Amino acid sequence: MRAIAIGTQGVATLRVGVAHTAAALGSGDVPVFGTPALVALLEQAAVQALQGALAPEETTVGTAMQVNHLAASPVGAEIRAEADLVAIDGRMVTFTVRAFDPQEKIAEGEHRRVVVLRDRFLKKTEGKRRTA
Repeated sequence: MRAIAIGTQGVATLRVGVAHTAAALGSGDVPVFGTPALVALLEQAAVQALQGALAPEETTVGTAMQVNHLAASPVGAEIRAEADLVAIDGRMVTFTVRAFDPQEKIAEGEHRRVVVLRDRFLKKTEGKRRTA
């Protein structure tokens, strides 16, 4: 990983569609922005924060997500997710994350990712396929 500064921020946005709802994702039965889609959007913001900081052979994978989903958002709402890099410990990077709809903060939490060598990671994962 190249040098990256604490405080680096990433942003990701999404307009809530039917496919992003709790009902569609199986995480509930209401047609509002589902927590699984929220988590994915928060991860996208963290990945975006690291753009340009990784060597070509590197990538990151999520290892932990703690999120409080504070408020519901309807289909059609524009969601903005933000991730701020708050710690680097070797290959582990930690972000504070939050998300907003047009009216309010809808989520906050912490997300950790680890820097891996892409080919090595995929080779190890492919080995599981052969034993499954």
